[in-house]
This record gives sequence, structure tokens and C-alpha cells, in this order.
Amino acid sequence: MTLGLLQQEIAYGTLYLYVGISMLLISGFIAFVLVLARLLSPSSSSATKGQNYETGESTVTDPWRPFPVRYYIFALLFLIFDVEAAFLFPWAVVYGELGLYGFVQMVIFVFILTVGLVYEWKKGALKWV
Repeated sequence: MTLGLLQQEIAYGTLYLYVGISMLLISGFIAFVLVLARLLSPSSSSATKGQNYETGESTVTDPWRPFPVRYYIFALLFLIFDVEAAFLFPWAVVYGELGLYGFVQMVIFVFILTVGLVYEWKKGALKWV
């Protein structure tokens, strides 16, 4: 009985050995390909190559100047109403099965989002300029 267990442990050990050898070969291959790519790739640098490419136009202002917060708020509002649409379509599909309870829940959901939209509108978050 102990001889069978010993053979089984040796079999598992050889499996780990094969996995280790495979990992070493894969790591070696990756390192070889990266070094080969570095040696064979052209490495000429120029002032034009160092410039930022943005729609083919030269930069007008400092590229590290932070964006105004209103752009982020506008994007978040878009995301919120996109999620609202993602909730409204499945609700509309199963509307008949939900009954009055489902209708009231969706009215509450849309009401909360409408209050948020009115608040953002009054604060001026929807003005792009």
C-alpha cells in the first residue's frame, strides 16, 4: 500500500516538474522575443517623433492643464441616463407580468431621476460651454 502511495506522489512530482519546465521555457521564449524585437527595431528619434499627435493639429494650450469639472459631470449624467434606459427596456418587455407593483416601482425610479435631472439643469451642469 505504501509503495502505491509513493508512486502516486512521484507521479504528482513529475507533473509539477513538467509545469515548472513549461513555465521556464515560456518565460525564456518571451524574454528572447522581447530582446530580439529591441535589437531589430529601428530606433531613430527626432523632434517630430517626440511631439504629441492629436488629430493632426498642433497643440494650442498646455496639454497638462486639467479639464474643467463640467465635462466629467456631463459624462456622468450621460452614464446615469444610459443606465436608466437599460432599466426601462427590460421593464417595458415584462410590463404586463409586473402589474401595479412594477408600475409604481418604475414611476418612483423615473421620478427620482427626473428630480436629479431638474436639479442638474437648474445648476447649469447641462450647459456645454
